[in-house]
Amino acid sequence: MLDFKKEIRLAFSENKLAIGVSIAILVISLILGYFLEPYLHAYLNPVVEQFSKQIESGAIKLTFQSIFSNNIRIVFLMFLFGLLFCFSTLILAFNGFFVGYFTATTGDLFHTLLLLVPHGIFEFSSCILACSSGIVLFRFAYNLIRTWFGKENMSLYDSYVLNFDKLKQAIILLMLATVLMAIAGAIEVYLTIPIANFITSILS
Repeated sequence: MLDFKKEIRLAFSENKLAIGVSIAILVISLILGYFLEPYLHAYLNPVVEQFSKQIESGAIKLTFQSIFSNNIRIVFLMFLFGLLFCFSTLILAFNGFFVGYFTATTGDLFHTLLLLVPHGIFEFSSCILACSSGIVLFRFAYNLIRTWFGKENMSLYDSYVLNFDKLKQAIILLMLATVLMAIAGAIEVYLTIPIANFITSILS
């Protein structure tokens, strides 16, 4: 039987580089999106306006189900696209870039942060782990093929067994990302606006 606490510790301790790279990509993309907003306005603003109109018209409903299903799709895409030479890093970078851009367009950084931080802590953490899981998945696939072809009398199954720990760690990181995204969705729907209104009322 698996010792989940031990497996989670190993997933983090043995994949510090993947997690560190994911954090760096998210932070840099957020900063770039924020400061490059004037140069991106003509390209990205139509997307933001269309999204806003869809929300106002009711075409898109910000329910827990809709938010979670959209975000969990991104999580699994980052996991699976890790197989394509760590393409998950590009998905993370784009999402960070867009959030940074959107934050800059609001013109009120403090109020925007109030609406982002409560659920964003969990959502960004989820995205970091999802991207990391994709990187670890790529490492598993790479090592699987390398050992299969690189060692004599090594069968595909033997190579799979030899590298199974990496696959297990990738799945563990994905599971944690899924849990964090569910928490983020619940907070975004039920708590973010009340928390923002409460803090605004105290400061006003």
